[in-house]
This record gives sequence, C-alpha cells and structure tokens, in this order.
Amino acid sequence: MSALTSSSAPPRQRLGLSLLVLAAAQLVIALDFNIVYVALPSIQDGLGFSEQDLQWVVSAYVVATGGFLLLGGRATDLLGRRRMFVLAAMLYAVSSLIGGLSDTAWLLVAVRAVQGIGGSLLFPATLSLINTIYEEGPRRNKALAVWGAAGAGGLCFGSLLGGVLVEAFDWPSVFLVNVPLAGAIALAGWLLFPADPPLSRKRDFDVLGALTATSGITLLVFVLVRGPDAGWSSASTVSCALCALLLLVAFAVIETRTRDPLTPARLFAHRSLVAAMALAAVFNATFASVPYFLTRYFQVVHGYSALNTGLAFLLPAVMVAAGTQVGERAIAAFGVRVTLLGGMLLGAAGAAALAVGFTDDGSYGRLVPGLVLLSLGQGAAWTAMWIVAASGVAPGDQGIASGLASTTLQVGGAVGLAILVAVANTHSDGLSGVALHDGLIDGIRLVSYLIAAGICCGALVLLALRRAPGR
Repeated sequence: MSALTSSSAPPRQRLGLSLLVLAAAQLVIALDFNIVYVALPSIQDGLGFSEQDLQWVVSAYVVATGGFLLLGGRATDLLGRRRMFVLAAMLYAVSSLIGGLSDTAWLLVAVRAVQGIGGSLLFPATLSLINTIYEEGPRRNKALAVWGAAGAGGLCFGSLLGGVLVEAFDWPSVFLVNVPLAGAIALAGWLLFPADPPLSRKRDFDVLGALTATSGITLLVFVLVRGPDAGWSSASTVSCALCALLLLVAFAVIETRTRDPLTPARLFAHRSLVAAMALAAVFNATFASVPYFLTRYFQVVHGYSALNTGLAFLLPAVMVAAGTQVGERAIAAFGVRVTLLGGMLLGAAGAAALAVGFTDDGSYGRLVPGLVLLSLGQGAAWTAMWIVAASGVAPGDQGIASGLASTTLQVGGAVGLAILVAVANTHSDGLSGVALHDGLIDGIRLVSYLIAAGICCGALVLLALRRAPGR
C-alpha cells in the first residue's frame, strides 16, 4: 500500500496547489458549521421557525456529521480518497444550492443534515489525503498547520462572512456562497489528487458494522443535542439513549466477529491515536464551545447586529490562524508534547481572562486579552492534535483513524455544549428585564471559568503520551 501511495503521489511542484485545495475544503466544513449562527434570526423570520425548532438549523448539521464520520473514514480507505473527496464536495454544492432556494423550514433542516453527511465524508478524506500525500515529518506538519489555519480560522470567519452576507443579501446567501466554492473544490480535487487504485474485491465493507455504528452514534449525538430542551428524563430522551446504547453494544460485538471490521482493533494499539481521540473530545467540548457563548453575549446581551457580531470575530479568527503557524514552528523546536501543553495552558488562561472581561458595559476592549490568548492556544493545540492522530498510522488506515478522532471531536463537542448551555441557563431561566440581562452575563461568565477548568483537565491526557510523535 505504501509503495502504491508513493508512486501515485503528485509531483513536488504541484503539492502547494494540492494543499490550497485541501485547505479550502476544510474552510468549507468550518464555515458551514458556524456561518448560520448570525443568520438564525433572519432564517426564523423568513421560514417561520418556532423558538423550539430553530436550533435544528444548527443541530441537524452536528448530528449528521457526528453520526457518519466513522462510515466516512472507512469509505475513504476502501473506496478511494479522491473519489470520496469529490463526492463529498459535490454533495456540499448541491445541498447548499437547495438550501439557498428552500421555502419551508423542514426542507432547510433536511438540507443541513445532508450538509452534515457531506462534512462526515469530506473531513476524513481531506485529512487522509494530507497524511498520505505528505510524508511524516516537517512537510506533513507544515501541511497540517496550513490545513488547521483554514479550518480553525473558518469557525470564526464564518460569523464575519455570515454577518456581511445577511446584511447585504439576506439569509439564503449563507448557503448559496458554498455552491461555486464547493464545485470548484470538487473539480480541482479530481484534477490534482493522486488517482485511486481499482476497487478491491478482497475487502469487506462491513455493512452491518457501518449501519450499527452510524445509527448508534447519530442517536447518541441527537440525545446530547436534544436533551437540554426535551429534558434528560423525558420518554423520548431516555428511549433514544437506550437505543443508542444497544446499537453501540451491537457494533462492538459485530466488530469482534467480522473478517474486515469497520474499526480494526489494531488501531487502538496506537497510543498516540487513542490520546488524540481523548484530546479531540476535550478540545471541542471547550475551545469550540466559546463562539456559541460569544455570539450570545454580543447579540442577545448587548444587541450587536449580525454584521457587528461578525466583525467582533475577526480578531479571534486572525489569532487562531496565527496560532496554527506558531504551533507548527514550536513543534519543530520543542516537540508535539510541549506544544500541546503550551497551547492548552494558553487557552485556559484566555478563557479565564474572558470570564473577567464579560461585563455589564459590553466593552469589547475588555475581551481582547482573553480572545488573543484563547485563540493562539486553540490554533497551536489544533495543529499538534492532528499531528499526534496521524503519527505512526499506516496509509491504508489513515481514513478510519481520521474518522475515529473526528468522531470523538464531534461527540465531545455535543456533550460539552449541552452541559455548558444547561449550566448557563440556570442563571437566567424564568427571569426578565434587568434580571435576565444580569443572569445571562453571570451564566456566560461561569461557563468561561468551566471552559478554562476543562482545558486544564484535558492537559492531563498528555500523560498518556510517553513519547511524543514528531519529536
């Protein structure tokens, strides 16, 4: 497999253009996750969403992405990296076009779910291409830093772009903007990336394992997203949780008995991959939850417009991008372990500083120190985390390894956000007027301290890395 990968790699002079396409794909994934936040009020007015159902414009994407990542990762290994990359990008383009033309609430939610499936196929295909086109070491680290800058920065730039588009063209534009971008990515990927080998008939796709894993994880993420609103003890929440548990147990049994499992047991012998999976869960539960509460603070507490909210995210976007580049250089100088630890400690300090900056007067300047520290730490930790996940994994397993790490990323994010939203709401439930305003600030401030504490706890995972890859 390695010889085949090496012989089919593109010429060195074309690697820069290939990396540009891979970074653009990651940018699309990140933008789609975050761009709709500032458009939610306009979407609600335009399509008549209820307060209860509006969350599914975001949640449908999260649930579908989290549920299909393992399937997407294994499909990348078995069906071909380039094939899955092009298919996923085209899925994005078509679903985005339909989303921009939607005239009913249910159709838009369905489109967001399809976009989530596109993300679950595109993310592991993109990461697997990076980890096979670029040899392990400085070149791969550099490629991951650029890819990370596009993805992590896209989470923040999504709010800025969304604000500009909503102000100028209304909410459909946040979907239509993806159509030419995703289409161009699909075409460029087909032209630039190494051709996939012929499909092998010797390997089983493990259909039963794929069905149980996808269904179980999708239901689990659904429960975590839906639980805070429906109630953790409600009949629907409990029944879905039990079904998710049964499906995941069935998946575990199937994997021990199938000839070619969806998640080969050998992967869990890679300590670096297991540690990266744990770090990914902590990362998304903490760092990635911050934009949600910042948006609430800007728009709900202090009445920022969609455009002003987007502009407020410009500083963290730039700092995240800078952090990925600093992280790549720090890895070369100090190793992955030190870089990860430094990034997480910077992030924890930034989250604590943000908590201090959340005040009644809404001064943006008070938030700047926290935004800078948090975003720099986020960028550095993001790059190092994916270097750890890929280290030592065979080329034929890069897709499923990416799928495993990104699945824990999504599940961790769903768990973290559900818990943090529930904690924040305890300070504002049943209040109105000035009391509601103060309660919202108190809740967001407490959540920021919890995020700082969570990041510090996540640093303990580094103890599992006795020998840091890439050092």
